[in-house]
Amino acid sequence: MVARLDHITVVAPSLEAGAAYVEAALGVRPGAGRTHPGMATHNLLLALGSDIYLEVISADRDAAPVKRPRWFGLDNVLPGSAARLAAWVASTDDIAEAAVPELGEVETMRREHHTWRMTVRADGSLPFDGAAPLLIQRATRVNPAGALPPKGLLLQRLRIRHPAPARVAALFAKIGLASQPSVTVTEGDECSLVADIQTPFGPRMLG
Repeated sequence: MVARLDHITVVAPSLEAGAAYVEAALGVRPGAGRTHPGMATHNLLLALGSDIYLEVISADRDAAPVKRPRWFGLDNVLPGSAARLAAWVASTDDIAEAAVPELGEVETMRREHHTWRMTVRADGSLPFDGAAPLLIQRATRVNPAGALPPKGLLLQRLRIRHPAPARVAALFAKIGLASQPSVTVTEGDECSLVADIQTPFGPRMLG
C-alpha cells in the first residue's frame, strides 16, 4: 500500500475568485477543468509538474441540486469569502486498505465515462481541518497532470501546520504516506497549508 501527493486544492466561493487568487500568487491563471454532477461542484486545473496539479474548486450554482453535503467543506464557503489553499489529495494503489475512519467512507465517483474512488466524510468536512488528505484511486491510474498544458510550474513542497502534528504524521503512516519529502508537517496554533512552487517568475508561495 503506497500513497503519494496527487494534487493540492484551492477552495473558493467561485471559480473566478479562485482563478484570480492563483494568478495573483503564481503569475499563471488556471485553465479549464471539469464538473462533478454528483457533488454539484466544478473546478479549474493547473499543472505543477508531470504528475501533480493544482485544482481550484467551488460550488456549481448551475448544477442540479444534490441531497448531500458537498465535499471540501464547500457548503460552508460564503459568497465573497477569500479563496485559500485548504486541502490536498493523495493517490493510493489500494484505497480499500488505506481508507481509515478519519478520512471518511470510500465512494465511487462518475463523470461521463470516467470513474474513480475517493474518500469523503459524511458531513463534507476536511479530515484534520485539511491537514490530512482525501484519498483517490483512479480506474486508469493516470494522473491528469500529464494531459494539462505545461506552464513552467513545479511544486517543490507542501508545508502543513497543525496543533497535533504527531497525530497527523501517524495517520500518514497508516495510509502509506509516511516518507514523502515533498510533504512536511510541523506544529502550529491552527491548521494551515502553504505550497512552495517554482514559477517562471521565480519561487512563489500559495497559502
